[in-house]
Amino acid sequence: MKNAVVLVSGGMDSAVVIAMAREQGFAVHALSLDYGQRHTSELAAADRVAKALGVVAHKTVSVDLRSIGGSALTDEIDVPLDEASGADAIPVTYVPARNTIMLSVALGWAEVLGAADLFCGVNAVDYSGYPDCRPEFIAAFEKLANLATKAGVEGAGIRVHAPLQFMSKADIVREGLRLGVDFADTVSCYKADDEGRACGHCDACRLRAEGFAGAGIPDPTRYA
Repeated sequence: MKNAVVLVSGGMDSAVVIAMAREQGFAVHALSLDYGQRHTSELAAADRVAKALGVVAHKTVSVDLRSIGGSALTDEIDVPLDEASGADAIPVTYVPARNTIMLSVALGWAEVLGAADLFCGVNAVDYSGYPDCRPEFIAAFEKLANLATKAGVEGAGIRVHAPLQFMSKADIVREGLRLGVDFADTVSCYKADDEGRACGHCDACRLRAEGFAGAGIPDPTRYA
């Protein structure tokens, strides 16, 4: 089995990505980041998901993005409730450079493991308007990875997989169920409490609920 590093947030998308990578025959090394996010219940969820889906290893790395702030997830900025983001708007829940930093840490671990494959759960269909979820970003990071690393220069090349990129949230729910993902283990809410219960009003909760409704599947989310 080839090694792969999979970014795991604790949310539904990254849980499905783990299952997809395993189905493709990869030995999954799950990576989560404690970046100073508003709540840590998603990190507890990431640990549950990693164990349930049988990863080879799960590592959590600390990177203090709260020290620079600039996001409702890392600063004293209110999370918008009961409002959908505009199609062209970048919401206040965008965390500056988060996906770039996460993929960079994953790239470093991949080099140590001798892994040529990185997986992440970014989505360009049902997403909140984040610039680092676009296909152009993934393609650009893969190019950077092959220019900036020993593995890229001397090895077979680094590949960045974003298998959910063009799937709707309903399709992601269906794929997760096919692969045996227990979505009750996951936490998506921007304002989840210490027990991982969702607020039901933020953009992440709205997208998640719409995904289950669109798939015609009961929503296992626990709400506060």
